[in-house]
Amino acid sequence: MNRNQNKNKSKSLYSLDKATLTKDSGSTLLRLARRLKGQRTRLSIIIASILIYTVLTILTPLYSAQVIDMLWSSIQTGKAQGLPFIITWNNMGAALTRLSVQYVGIWFFYYLQSYLMAVVAETLTLTLRKQISRKLNHLPLWFYDQNKAGEILSRVTSDLDKVSETLQTGLLKLIVAIGTVTGSLVVMFYFSVPLTCIFLASVLLSLFVTKAVAKQNLKYAALRQESIGELTGIVEEYYTGRNVIKAYNHEQESLEQVALSAEKNRMVSKKADFLTHCVNPVIRLLTRLSHVAIAVIAGKAMINGTMSVGVVQAFFQYVNQTAEPLTEGAFMINSLQAALASVKRTFDFLDSQEERPAPLHSAVLDRANGLVAFEHVSFGYEENQLLMKDINFTARPGQKIAIVGGTGAGKTTLVNLLMRFYEVNDGKIEIDGVVAADMTRRDLRRNFGMVLQDTWLFGGTIAENIAYGKPKATREEIVAVAKAAKIDYLIRTMPKGYDTVLDNDAANLSIGQRQLLTIARVFLCDPPILILDEATSSVDTRTEMEIGKAMKNLMQGRTSFVIAHRLSTIRDADNILYMENGNIIEQGNHYELLKQEGAYAKLYNSQFV
Repeated sequence: MNRNQNKNKSKSLYSLDKATLTKDSGSTLLRLARRLKGQRTRLSIIIASILIYTVLTILTPLYSAQVIDMLWSSIQTGKAQGLPFIITWNNMGAALTRLSVQYVGIWFFYYLQSYLMAVVAETLTLTLRKQISRKLNHLPLWFYDQNKAGEILSRVTSDLDKVSETLQTGLLKLIVAIGTVTGSLVVMFYFSVPLTCIFLASVLLSLFVTKAVAKQNLKYAALRQESIGELTGIVEEYYTGRNVIKAYNHEQESLEQVALSAEKNRMVSKKADFLTHCVNPVIRLLTRLSHVAIAVIAGKAMINGTMSVGVVQAFFQYVNQTAEPLTEGAFMINSLQAALASVKRTFDFLDSQEERPAPLHSAVLDRANGLVAFEHVSFGYEENQLLMKDINFTARPGQKIAIVGGTGAGKTTLVNLLMRFYEVNDGKIEIDGVVAADMTRRDLRRNFGMVLQDTWLFGGTIAENIAYGKPKATREEIVAVAKAAKIDYLIRTMPKGYDTVLDNDAANLSIGQRQLLTIARVFLCDPPILILDEATSSVDTRTEMEIGKAMKNLMQGRTSFVIAHRLSTIRDADNILYMENGNIIEQGNHYELLKQEGAYAKLYNSQFV
């Protein structure tokens, strides 16, 4: 599968149509069933509980008919003889006790199956969340380029919550309904064929209504989940860029965009909810009408003596036992359709192609000396549209390699290939003579330290953020690198110093201060190869000079790749790669490139002449 196919596949995760869902429903349900294999013991107990519950639910009304007839007969006999009606153990006591035990049994096994099904559902949800978390760490970078964060997060939240809810309620009730309805209908036919046929007529009409509504409900359930992902993505995007939105006075426009997305979600959700809930009252109405007809005919049968009081009340118990599951079953079939859309989206996400797996016998490079070579490297985000063609250069241990060029020239892409965030199409990248693709990504990346233009700090203390790459670092080591990064004084002025907790994206720190913390983080890791992507672009000139001195000491004996727009920071580079349209068009040191009077010389003169 090529990269273009992968991108198209990732886009399809968020647009499930009705035909796709219908086609894949069987395979989706089969995959879901396979996920439950590890809970066979619980499922076996649930099945046994459902069987016992169903048998008791069917037999108890039948037995209650005998009890009611016995009770009615005793009352009639006592009235005819002028004797008071007394319940003893032999006279109704034992029968009533047995009936009570059966009702208690129905309650117990219903509670047992509900509790265990909740455990099964939540365990399955936890398993899927763990698999999604693992998946997020193994997806290639292009996947995140193609999909919004909010849409991906909806996989872990709303989709899995709907699956769990439906398993606990819909699936369980549907299974119980099938057994209860089947057994109840058998007994109802035994009691009265005409009355049962009247009831079945209303049932068939109800099933027709349910089927008609379910077709539309599946469509709108998928659209609702898609719109939720879209809305979540927009909200997350606007929250992250709130400062920029305010700076450009786009508050109103952003509110309108969120409102439009929310309105779209509201309209789709309204239709989905209506289709989900409209079936229930319609079926209840049809059921109640059948109850009226049954009551009239059964009353006449009691007057004629063809049906007893106990049988009539038992028949109505069966009617209720059958009608209620059918009513709930119709509702739950629609809910299962919605859950099926969520399961399909979840599995499609888990099926996304991961990064190229590590070789079976991977090369090991404990600590590189810093020899880096690009040999005939070609790369493109799509197979038929190469961005880089035949890239060749060598960085020797301890050299400073500067990468310059205009916006979109491919500078960041070059270092992304070095870190294996993307895989090369052709050629190879070697570290100390070892092909990068032959190493595990973990072994490769622990030889690198990166300072990016876009800083990232997590919710935790300042010390924890600095020690992110070396969690077991001592406080003395953390303080030492903070001093080297010229951030120690600022940290000590904060309320709790190094134990100050950063949250809300470290909004109380300036961009430059955040960047200094990330620089200290790299200092602490002490990597043999450095990647600095405009590392000092957000600090003032004086701080830049101080950091430059510290970095100069840090770079001693280390290979460094420096992406820079301000050419004053890279005049001492051993090799300067000037990139344009993804290719290296010039390379050499500062003085060599100036003598060539090419693209680099023009760029340099535009900044300083």
